[in-house]
Amino acid sequence: MEYKDTLLMPKTDFPMRGNLPANEPKIQEKWEEMDINALVLERTKDRPAFILHDGPPYANGDLHMGHALNKVLKDMVNRHRSMTGYFVPYVPGWDTHGLPIEQALANKGVKRKEMTTAEFRKLCEEYAYEQVDRQRTQFKRIGVRGDWDNPYITLQPKFEARQIKVFGEMAKKGYIYKGLKPVYWSPSSESALAEAEIEYQDIKSPSIYVAFDVKDGKGVVNTDESFIIWTTTPWTIPANLGISVNPEFTYVVVKVADKKFIIAKGLLEKVAETLEWENYEIDREIAGQDLEYVVASHPIYGRDSLIMCGDHVTLDAGTGCVHTAPGHGEDDFNIGKKYDIGILSPVNNRGVLTEEAPGFEGLFYNDANKEITKALEEKGALLKLSFFTHSYPHDWRTKKPVIYRATAQWFASIEAFRPELLQAIRDTNFTPSWGETRLFNMIRDRGDWCISRQRAWGVPIPVFYAENDEPIITEETIEHVANLFKEHGSNIWFERDAKDLLPAGFTHPGSPNGEFTKETDIMDVWFDSGSTHQGVLDERPELRYPADLYLEGSDQYRGWFNSSLITSVAIHGHAPYKGLLSHGFVLDGEGRKMSKSIGNIIAPIKVMNQYGGDILRLWVASVDYTADVRISMDIMKQVSEVYRKIRNTLRFLHGNVSDFNPEADRVAYADLREVDRFMYMKLQDVIKAVRTHYDNYEFASVYHTINNFVATELSSFYLDIAKDVVYIEGQDNTDRRAMQSVMYDTLQALLKLLTPIIPHTTDEMWSYLDNTEAVSVQLTDMPEAVEHEDFEALRTKWAQIITVRNAILKALEEARNAKVIGKSLEAKVTVFADEATKALLSDQDINFAQLNIVSEFVVGGDTAQAPAEAVVVDNVAVLVEKATGEKCERCWSISETVGQSESHPTLCANCADVVEKYYTEA
Repeated sequence: MEYKDTLLMPKTDFPMRGNLPANEPKIQEKWEEMDINALVLERTKDRPAFILHDGPPYANGDLHMGHALNKVLKDMVNRHRSMTGYFVPYVPGWDTHGLPIEQALANKGVKRKEMTTAEFRKLCEEYAYEQVDRQRTQFKRIGVRGDWDNPYITLQPKFEARQIKVFGEMAKKGYIYKGLKPVYWSPSSESALAEAEIEYQDIKSPSIYVAFDVKDGKGVVNTDESFIIWTTTPWTIPANLGISVNPEFTYVVVKVADKKFIIAKGLLEKVAETLEWENYEIDREIAGQDLEYVVASHPIYGRDSLIMCGDHVTLDAGTGCVHTAPGHGEDDFNIGKKYDIGILSPVNNRGVLTEEAPGFEGLFYNDANKEITKALEEKGALLKLSFFTHSYPHDWRTKKPVIYRATAQWFASIEAFRPELLQAIRDTNFTPSWGETRLFNMIRDRGDWCISRQRAWGVPIPVFYAENDEPIITEETIEHVANLFKEHGSNIWFERDAKDLLPAGFTHPGSPNGEFTKETDIMDVWFDSGSTHQGVLDERPELRYPADLYLEGSDQYRGWFNSSLITSVAIHGHAPYKGLLSHGFVLDGEGRKMSKSIGNIIAPIKVMNQYGGDILRLWVASVDYTADVRISMDIMKQVSEVYRKIRNTLRFLHGNVSDFNPEADRVAYADLREVDRFMYMKLQDVIKAVRTHYDNYEFASVYHTINNFVATELSSFYLDIAKDVVYIEGQDNTDRRAMQSVMYDTLQALLKLLTPIIPHTTDEMWSYLDNTEAVSVQLTDMPEAVEHEDFEALRTKWAQIITVRNAILKALEEARNAKVIGKSLEAKVTVFADEATKALLSDQDINFAQLNIVSEFVVGGDTAQAPAEAVVVDNVAVLVEKATGEKCERCWSISETVGQSESHPTLCANCADVVEKYYTEA
């Protein structure tokens, strides 16, 4: 007979190879057919809600790895919460207004100037919807679960209407105003930018030192003396209206050859070195405050340049005499306002100097640097020209430098309710905890928010102007415009005249003739996404405001986290979120930023086509997302190996419980062998730890806990020793059923614990399980860790046993290398140890030979009695010899009982009994 046919080998149809790129789409089709999202929500509808509000990605182009990291993190949070007692509706969203879509259409050849604004906006809308569909398909391919058929999209009329109401509420409270202020201005976009739209890159800039001759010294300085200023923006010299000094500093008049210069005493040595003054002497000292109202002469135009006192002047760099152009800097603007010297900004929307800069009109500001420097040199005012590389603000979309430029803009006041904003931050939970300090400092230090943009594609600022140019923002006009947008969409603003957008019969004292005009600027797109707490959370019946969690990249402290906080606190006095979680950026394997120029971009679709969505998701779980993370195809290969180990472990467990019915075959905990109780305890430890890690959003700890459990406790220990029981013993043998009981619970627990991370794989395996009521593992709850009173005693005892086992494994390995044995079943092991350890190893309830996968296990004398060839590890000595007896044809153990059975002379006594009992027909 074939004794191998009497072994109860694993039986499973669950494939060893995942073939995820081909199989995941099929699994997703099944989810679509059964509408898994609806089934999950129906099952959990009576539970308390947990709302993770989706920060909207921009609808333009394919997904990048940052998108994948973000959405998988959100999906893991949501899936875990829905399996731990919560109702978790997830509504994905998209940000759809703004310059990138305008640029995309221009790149496709759309002639913006050959059509009306309304026609152009229609094309923008069509393009945006195409991009939403494109990205939605890719997000679903990663396995992200949500209401994909009903997402929120910021161009939807209903959403735009709520945004208008947010604006109206802020205006009603006096937080919205129009003012002339220097703002970040992008010549390449021809629009103002918010701080969140700025990124920094290194550029090479000129550095010039310029002399401004004294025109009226006010009895403090003389007309043969000159102030020295330093600037890195020569193009702003035509806009100079003053020089700022610090009233607390001491200034000096320095004699250099036949000239006299005025600078801060604290910078004298640096300036002298930079300007290469070999011989100089201090003529006299002057208190900074005494220089106030001295008048210098503009070096090119000869007009007055007023000396003013300001505490923004420092000794960090320069001369202590700061070139002040109120039209091109925030500090400049503020001090210019204080001294009422006016505002001059001779640069147009495209960054070209105007006729207000005589001699340089028509020059792009960067090109003007050279001509202005040349003019200063001709006037004898240029003392030094050099170049240096430094970090400078750029437009995050066009990647081109920006300038500071004073223009009339709409602002949302921050100053008016800053204390409430800071309190709202204190009331928020942050993961990681440093996020609180980061957001707090940003809000504490930020200026008012410039919310107007000079573009076409966006939500119009709902302001009308009377005949006397007075802005009109009333509750009546806001309500009327909001209703129009809700019914027709915001394009109606560009399709109708102002009078047709106002309520019927509307009058205003500023328009005696009944004539009105409308604002042409649109709102900053951060106002769009910053209003989602009203347009989505408060609007959708299944959601709730405030949300439990906002989860985005760390750049959103100055973006969505920031704008959402401002609008929410402005209108309701509290944050729109109870918790904030941020993640880092995705870098390549060498820690470099991904870029087309380097050629190191790895797209999610590439990873999924090669490895599958679950391996991409497993990578997300494996990294410390709170910092920047790395990805490369080599890293993905390593993750795929971990996946393979997990998959094969699940397959092994399933194969070994194929004949196990938990209802009929389960062995109660009290009746389990001690090794099985120990393993059951380890499983409970894993459940408890993983549940805690999930609760704390510690996904890398979830990954490592499960991975270590699978690789160490299961594969290298329990499942290894299980083969000599579940394969060998009779089908209903108690020891076998005991191990199957633990295996069954382990398989069930692992599938549930892994579902937030690799749902395709766990659902695939779930479909092969018998005795399950739920049609999907997604319709189950996380396992609850149980506690038995003997757990602590087991933990202590088995820690010692595992220590001895590790010593035995080391000795077996050395014996194998020395050719004493081949496989471990050829071995007889004798352990020499102290009395306590020997007592432990003499426990008759534990099969130590089976535990160490050897044929014979003997407890010897004390360690000192061990022969020289024994391997000593700590306080244990292990002697490995060839076991005596013959090899059993069925179980391969070496036993002196082989040959005792006449019917089965090649089997050991145990195998002969099993075959006799269960396979008599053989």
